Amino acid sequence: MNPQTVVTVLCGLAILVGVAGTIIPVLPGSILIGLSLLAWAIWGGAGTTGWVVFGVGLLFVLAGMAAGAVLTGRKLKQHNIPSRSVVAGLVLGVAGLFLIPVVGLVVGFAAGLLASEFHRTRTFRTAVASSWAALKATGLGMIVEFGLACLAASTWVVGVWVAAVA
Repeated sequence: MNPQTVVTVLCGLAILVGVAGTIIPVLPGSILIGLSLLAWAIWGGAGTTGWVVFGVGLLFVLAGMAAGAVLTGRKLKQHNIPSRSVVAGLVLGVAGLFLIPVVGLVVGFAAGLLASEFHRTRTFRTAVASSWAALKATGLGMIVEFGLACLAASTWVVGVWVAAVA
């Protein structure tokens, strides 16, 4: 096995982890995809194809990160949800990850968000409504970023095929 093949396989695995990381926040996401595309362009032996794939893939990665952040931020502002509620959700989400296998991250995030919103609003019904809005906003951002990460990964797959045929 030559070094370019090893780089291609390792970059493919890293891109796969990056795509999963857009949905599973504990894993590195879009940034890992961008770095993997760069590594493949430099060491993958694809020449010009590698750099074209890097440029197009990086556009998808950056668009996904920006769209995810903008959509989530906009929805959170519409519902007047402060950043501290999201931070509380993240802290309890990480704790839940270790306390409850598999679903602990989601359960902990939702519980932290609800607790923080209840502390802020002092009304359970309002806290549930704003927490649900925050969960939907976060999910929307993740879905958009995931879709664009898949497009970046698809660009890499096409680039590998083009490089192999050439």
